[in-house]
Amino acid sequence: MKYTLKQKIGAFLFDLPRFLWSIRPDWFFCRSTKPWIFMRNRNERLIIDKGKEGAQCDWQWTSDLHAAKVFPFLGKVFMKRVFNDHPIALKNDPDRPSGDIDVSFIIGHRGLKRLPNLLFVLKSIAAQINVSLECIVVEQSLNEEIKALLPGWVRYIHTPLPRPELLYCRSWAFNSGARRAKGRLLILHDNDLLIPADYAGELISKYNSGYEVINLKRFIFYFSQKHTERILQKNNTLYVESPERILQNLEGGGSVAVTKEAYFAIGGFDESFVGWGGEDNEFWERARTRKVWPYGYFPLIHLWHQFQADARFARGLGRYTAELFESRLKVAVEERIRELIFRNFGR
Repeated sequence: MKYTLKQKIGAFLFDLPRFLWSIRPDWFFCRSTKPWIFMRNRNERLIIDKGKEGAQCDWQWTSDLHAAKVFPFLGKVFMKRVFNDHPIALKNDPDRPSGDIDVSFIIGHRGLKRLPNLLFVLKSIAAQINVSLECIVVEQSLNEEIKALLPGWVRYIHTPLPRPELLYCRSWAFNSGARRAKGRLLILHDNDLLIPADYAGELISKYNSGYEVINLKRFIFYFSQKHTERILQKNNTLYVESPERILQNLEGGGSVAVTKEAYFAIGGFDESFVGWGGEDNEFWERARTRKVWPYGYFPLIHLWHQFQADARFARGLGRYTAELFESRLKVAVEERIRELIFRNFGR
């Protein structure tokens, strides 16, 4: 997108000062808090937790950091600053768990096109520190396509399609994985998101503090096609190019943690959402009935993949997932929870 001179001047005058202040060193008037956590666009409002550890976006939908879109080089500077605090590491195998498993990563997947993304994401999961983990990949397909291609430490589940034309159903994948998970804390994770090495450890720390639903995402850095392809080939070029966008306020989407007990108590994901889109917002509304940590202070990286143009339309049902989302919100949260608990979901 091309920006006008007026838009550039506006971003320079109103957004750039806040942007530069957000990337200052931690020790500069800010000894205990990472200043970039509180970066936002003009006219946006953040809710800060009492300890100033993280921030919650006080608006409904996602938004991009405007300054980084107008001046892309700022996105690169911001990204390097952020991941200096929470670096991403890559390993082929995790440290072997001793005793009980703390967390279960659950990832839904379909097809070979996104397999390179998935395999790279698994490397960032294997590099998690200070946590005992497992990772479950749920392949939703007619036949087993990726089982032999996954690392040996990954647990594999295949859910055969009841009919060939069924779209990838994100809700069904998470519910199937949750039924088999061994961890006390479930991390419902997408197959295109790289995470810092201390991500899972921080989630289990919040769990140990009594929280049942935890959303630590503050910013998600979206990489371009060329940048992603270069990363998948060389493994060491994460921060050399500007991200295409820096996203805020994903809430229940992308990656969110919930205790196994709370997950089943609220009815899991709603499998009425055939395809994907809206199921994360609906889940998040029910999840907020539990004890929630909503203050984000972690960055994630989104690897490029081809967009699924028809994923939001449920063929055979004749509706868009957005339409289902609107209709489901008209039903009281407590009633939806009661309904979903009795659905025998995930089977």
